[in-house]
Amino acid sequence: MLCTLQFVTVTIRRAEPEDCDAIAEIHNQGIIDRLATLDTTLRTASGTKNWLAERDHRYPVIVATIDARPAEVIGWASLNRFNPRAAYDHVADFSVYLDRNWRGKRIGSQLLERLIVLAREIGFHKLVLSALARNAAGVGLYTKLGFERVGIYREMGMLDGEWVDVILMEKIL
Repeated sequence: MLCTLQFVTVTIRRAEPEDCDAIAEIHNQGIIDRLATLDTTLRTASGTKNWLAERDHRYPVIVATIDARPAEVIGWASLNRFNPRAAYDHVADFSVYLDRNWRGKRIGSQLLERLIVLAREIGFHKLVLSALARNAAGVGLYTKLGFERVGIYREMGMLDGEWVDVILMEKIL
């Protein structure tokens, strides 16, 4: 998938093992910035390679690159198993992470739009997410793409000695 962004062409493609250093680095930025995740353990490139290798066709990982530097991953997204119980086989969770230098430039929208298409093609009925309530940009993105708020977990996790709330959202495909 190609999209032009202010004189830059963004390509979204399936992740490859050679993308794992960048995927880990971008995920770690999300941890350090305390906006996108309750995860507090930094990822390694080797751990990310194992994670990518263990995924099957139902749970793809995609990356965004730009035309000027096609080997440089600037964002990634994935469909994830929501719950191992068979009754939930038609529901997927997802992740979207952007390099901090590329946030706010519609790349997150492009990644999530592609994930929605992939989820429909794979046969998922619904996408769900939990997001830090203070992640206004993320919640804005999800709302813009048709996700609806269905609840909130108050004081769901502790980051840096403070309780944080988590918003729950869904989109029927």
